[in-house]
Amino acid sequence: MHTITKEVYFCYGHRLMNHQGKCKNLHGHSVKASISITRENLDEQSMVCDFSDLKACVMSYIDQHLDHNFIVHKDDPIIPLLIAQNERFLAIEEHPTAEVLSKMIYQHLKQEGLDVDQVVLWETASANASYRE
Repeated sequence: MHTITKEVYFCYGHRLMNHQGKCKNLHGHSVKASISITRENLDEQSMVCDFSDLKACVMSYIDQHLDHNFIVHKDDPIIPLLIAQNERFLAIEEHPTAEVLSKMIYQHLKQEGLDVDQVVLWETASANASYRE
């Protein structure tokens, strides 16, 4: 089995409206996402996947949906204010945790036909969440 891993970086804001701690407040993160692709056999160029192709695929999704975006639960009462102020935001079905964002990235890459093994999202230097199927 062969595996490659590519790291990408982006920033986002969010809040966890039902959280009992500090994360219930508006805040942001500068994160690292680590994407691992695994294949049994290498392609005709002896690669699992070209690193630049993987980066282009993941960054197009991140740039469009996550980077410098405010991510909220679809029922967050702040949404009307964001709309009134013409602020960029993404409302999602689940609470916008690192676990959920790693799953979103994973599912996008899988949908694009990549053999994703795992996506790890480092929310801080000492805390990460990952998703794999």
